[in-house]
Amino acid sequence: MVKLHQMILKSLDDDKAEEVVSIELAGKSTIADYLVIASGRSSRQVGAIAEHLVEKISRETGRKVRAEGKAVGDWVLIDTGDIVVHIFRPEVRSFYNLEKMWGGAAIPEPAAA
Repeated sequence: MVKLHQMILKSLDDDKAEEVVSIELAGKSTIADYLVIASGRSSRQVGAIAEHLVEKISRETGRKVRAEGKAVGDWVLIDTGDIVVHIFRPEVRSFYNLEKMWGGAAIPEPAAA
């Protein structure tokens, strides 16, 4: 699972995702071990980042990965089972503010590249 987490962070970095944050959910929730949140500058970039990530995870792990929202590109959710990835346009990310909801009182540090 650590390898998958690192692969996701590297893929987001390679595709120039912005403001990547990783929140550890182990012990806070049973839905996943990590929540990764990132932004793309436009709907097109959000869709491209998501498509590349889904392809890479499927190719390298053999997992069937679910992705929702690629057609619109405002907010794409990718569920790998152990890790949930949200890729937003900046305005949508600001509106939903998942970092505050899942990060609690502690502000999560940006994920290392």
